Amino acid sequence: SKAGHVQQQVNEVVGIMQDNIDKVMERGERVEDIHNKTEELERGANQFRSGANRVRRRMWWKDMKLKLIIAAIIVVIILVIV
Repeated sequence: SKAGHVQQQVNEVVGIMQDNIDKVMERGERVEDIHNKTEELERGANQFRSGANRVRRRMWWKDMKLKLIIAAIIVVIILVIV
């Protein structure tokens, strides 16, 4: 019958729409996972940046101390010679 055929088509459309809604929800979950991973990466990058800056400052001070020691030794040698 025509009503039965229309009902079958409606049921098919409802099934397709439910599948589409499920897929959209799965995508939403994946987007949320990607967002969470992005936040974790950002936190890791910030920690890395601050650690790298700390190491850079520490190395700069070590280098400066070495230069000052060498300069002091040169001054002492010059004073001893003169």
